[in-house]
Amino acid sequence: MEDLEELIREADRRGIGLMLDMVFNHTSTEHEWFKKALAVDKKYQDYYIFKDGTPDRCPTNWVSKFGGPAWEYVPRLGKWYLHLYDVMQADLNWENPAVREEMADILRFWKAKGIKGFRFDVINVISKPEVYEDDFEGDGRRFYTDGRNVHKYLKELVAAGGIDGMITVGEMSSTTLENCIGYTAEGNHELTMCFNFHHLKVDYKNGQKWELMQPDYMALKKLFQTWQEGMQAHGGWNALFWCNHDQPRAVSRFGSDTTYWKESAEMLAAAIHFMRGTPYIYQGEELGMTNPHFTKIEQYRDVESLNYYRILREQDKTEAETLDIIAQRSRDDSRTPMQWNSSENAGFTTGTPWIGLADNYKAINAAAEVDDPDSVRSFYKMLVHLRKTHKVISEGKIEFLYPDNADLLAYRRYGAEDGEELLVLCNLTEHDAPYTLPEGWADADKLLGNYPDRNDALRPYECLILTKA
Repeated sequence: MEDLEELIREADRRGIGLMLDMVFNHTSTEHEWFKKALAVDKKYQDYYIFKDGTPDRCPTNWVSKFGGPAWEYVPRLGKWYLHLYDVMQADLNWENPAVREEMADILRFWKAKGIKGFRFDVINVISKPEVYEDDFEGDGRRFYTDGRNVHKYLKELVAAGGIDGMITVGEMSSTTLENCIGYTAEGNHELTMCFNFHHLKVDYKNGQKWELMQPDYMALKKLFQTWQEGMQAHGGWNALFWCNHDQPRAVSRFGSDTTYWKESAEMLAAAIHFMRGTPYIYQGEELGMTNPHFTKIEQYRDVESLNYYRILREQDKTEAETLDIIAQRSRDDSRTPMQWNSSENAGFTTGTPWIGLADNYKAINAAAEVDDPDSVRSFYKMLVHLRKTHKVISEGKIEFLYPDNADLLAYRRYGAEDGEELLVLCNLTEHDAPYTLPEGWADADKLLGNYPDRNDALRPYECLILTKA
């Protein structure tokens, strides 16, 4: 705790506020509450979702997010407990007012310590149904996603936790635009902004994470437009991101981590950093870190990846097919050590890292980029600077252009008090993309780009941002 308190003080001194990640949907089965529940303490059994039953029949046919049933049987209790995620992550019973008060008390504790904001893990699945029933149409998520009391619980949590007005962001699993407007509209006193993941499913074949296909860029464009313009129309606010601890690296997934590594890393950054909302930069994203491209299952640590290795092999996928899918989908793609320099283990540790690194760390690392004005890191620094100095980026409106051109992500930012407008053009592909400027933009100035000059067509993964008063 002393280390954290020192970190908070030193961050404050530098004008930096710390956010903490609050995992309020579930606890570890090693948590003292769950241990007391197993010890037949009725108070703490009511903190979780236990259902009486026999070992031969789960209470429902719901599927865990990590594969397998969402229920685990405890023989000595004669009960099942719900775990929407890993078997060691038991879901909390938010119907119990005592649980909700415990959550608010945790927020008050950290706020008193000087924490300035909170991220809420999968917060939109905390409200479960009144009646638990089998799902014969899906995996059960329709019964608990954006559940019946979730907005009520969030309002209560924010008020009781004393965090209204603080920076908050909710991770929203399989959510809807309408609900995210409700979560983030200013007068609702719930959250500041939302992470949604629809744009990160455009390469899921048949909607299945563990089936591969090339990204559907038209679907990606439509999702950006729907969420950006929809949130704008109703006072909602987006969290903008490509990468996090659960997603493969964007440059490997939507760009090129070989031939056009730098160009695609910078284009992907520009594509979202000029949008309406608050951009998030995940560790190493600002360096252009890539997937590690592991080749053996022994190199993985993520429980989801290990579970799906077994599931895919049971589905008669070959070893090579399975490892290729895991390499492109694993959460471990983003969990490799931060690449600080070109020394052993990328400068992350002098010991043995908990997981391996990408082989390219000797070229892609902070030390190699920090003083290079043309590095990916310097490009990210410019994006941050522009957002702070151009009101149209942080406060303006957005309008999407060229909806029928799958190769070109294009939008206009406008509506700032100073009258500035921006035109953002991004080539999502590795081939040239011809374009025509909208009327009135022929004499606009170049604000930023990832190629040194301008061309009649956007080159592979080119981004071009124009400005006019």
